Amino acid sequence: MPDGVAESVPVVTLPGVVDHHVHLGLVDRALLADGPVTEVHDLGWDPREVAAWAADPPSGILVRYAGPFHTAPGGYPTGRSWAPDAAVRHVATPHEAAEAVADVVAVGGFAVKVALRAGMALLPDDVLRALVTEAHSAGLPVLVHAEGDGQAQRAIDVGADVLVHVPWTEALPDAVIARAARMTWISTFAIHDGPGRPIGLERALDNARRFVAAGGTLVYGTDMGNGPTPGGVNEREIELLGRVLEGRELRRAVLGPPSAPTLTAPLPLPVTATDLITWLRAARRLPAPRRPPR
Repeated sequence: MPDGVAESVPVVTLPGVVDHHVHLGLVDRALLADGPVTEVHDLGWDPREVAAWAADPPSGILVRYAGPFHTAPGGYPTGRSWAPDAAVRHVATPHEAAEAVADVVAVGGFAVKVALRAGMALLPDDVLRALVTEAHSAGLPVLVHAEGDGQAQRAIDVGADVLVHVPWTEALPDAVIARAARMTWISTFAIHDGPGRPIGLERALDNARRFVAAGGTLVYGTDMGNGPTPGGVNEREIELLGRVLEGRELRRAVLGPPSAPTLTAPLPLPVTATDLITWLRAARRLPAPRRPPR
């Protein structure tokens, strides 16, 4: 390079990070302000509390919320110390399912969250089906926490739209994965990481690889608030996603839609998980567009 000529540095703009699975009542929400995360989806809390947070969010954050967990009387997460009473909606009959969905609509929820956990009380098939039918009639997707033998298959076969965790408690048969390919699964791999938990993580990664190969959509979500998760970008989650996705597919899983660039960094377009983590560490917010005078 001739003396006095500076090497050009590529500058790339990209959308911000969208975390598709958080619990804002269990984290310091201020830590999210003005960072690389620009949108979060709260998947289970007191609907009136989370609606208030969405109306006055941390700076630079869009908050979308599903409202409470819908579960059978005595079902997950009933009785958990971290779950306030209003974060759990017990649904015993199809009629109660219709009322519950109407309440989600009334509070401004973007989806209906359902909990199916083996070993605790489970929604019977007719009530589960009613929740899905009523939600779809209201234009809302159904997001399911499916844990334990057979619960992911129940969610898939009843027509749920999203699994909020990649299944980790069982290896799903290929035929079930094929039926799930119309769905979106949220990663949350890192909550299974650490000493004593490798089997769940490896099951989740294997299920995810086969799901993506079948045509399913995998997106980034951290379950922020579940244990000592970081407040913001979860780099370990991106690393683990990188075992399943790369390039455009990885960027689509972690970042918002291409039509909404909000971050810039003096680095090339990231391809691998390591690239993306490095890029996000260097990224800065673009100035918010000025609104025309009214």
